[in-house]
Amino acid sequence: MQAAESYAGKTLELIVGAPPGGGYDIYARAVARHFGRHIPGEPTVVVKNMPGAGSAKAAQYIANIAPKDGTSIGGIMPGAIMGPLLDDRMAPLFDPTKVRYVGTANSGTRVCVTLKSGKIQNFTDAQKIKAKFGGSAPNDSTFEYGYLHKHTSGALWDIVPGWDWSSFRSQKPDWLRDNKANILMQVSLEKHPLLTKMGVPSVFDFVKGDDDRKVVELIISQTVFHRSYIAPPDTPPALLETLRASFDKTVADPAFLADAEKLGIDIEPLSGAKVQEVVGKLYATPPSIVERARKAIRPD
Repeated sequence: MQAAESYAGKTLELIVGAPPGGGYDIYARAVARHFGRHIPGEPTVVVKNMPGAGSAKAAQYIANIAPKDGTSIGGIMPGAIMGPLLDDRMAPLFDPTKVRYVGTANSGTRVCVTLKSGKIQNFTDAQKIKAKFGGSAPNDSTFEYGYLHKHTSGALWDIVPGWDWSSFRSQKPDWLRDNKANILMQVSLEKHPLLTKMGVPSVFDFVKGDDDRKVVELIISQTVFHRSYIAPPDTPPALLETLRASFDKTVADPAFLADAEKLGIDIEPLSGAKVQEVVGKLYATPPSIVERARKAIRPD
């Protein structure tokens, strides 16, 4: 059956593993507004929110329950992909190496932020002044990053709040516009051009020792697939290739990019095949590094 015949007159559900209004929801709805035009047969794309377990609930639905005919995909957080590798306390809800990756809209950069009115004005202050920061939620990757920075970079906080750069720009534009916030550091494998131009240091500027560096590299590798979209494991190969090709066209579409610019969200896409490769390599990490990483993102 041709792809156009498979999708003509159909509805494609995009399950978002986060509540409405947040960064993942903003991205998913932007993708949904343009995705259908690039799929042969031009199906209607409907966004449905399914928050829970750091988006693992949505991933579980896609992996085990959703129809496997190419009409259901999920937008999930990187923590859901990394969780089964790094959290030995929980039974995995799905196998991140088995789901099929359609692509990612952004290879994200996370930032650590404080207000100008506070005592912590830069990361060096965070290494000297005892402070408590609120994380988003236990088992969420931003929550775990707080412990990572504490254990590998010497921060004295208990938990750090974490935003990815694009969510910060889209949800708190006044903090940037009115110079209300300090951006303590950027957290990604590669430096973000704009943040670097602003003088924001990299997480690696504060990491001491090769072993800690390997741990940090493993944990933050998830920023490579920061806004990932997945399909069920048994999606027919031809339909998977259609979804992947259509996604690639969507994230290169000038109309989509203009929409993203209005929303203040970064678009640094990666193909589904490349994300699949990265996830496979992560799950082949030597056990000794994985064990150190598990300890680094947990409370003392």
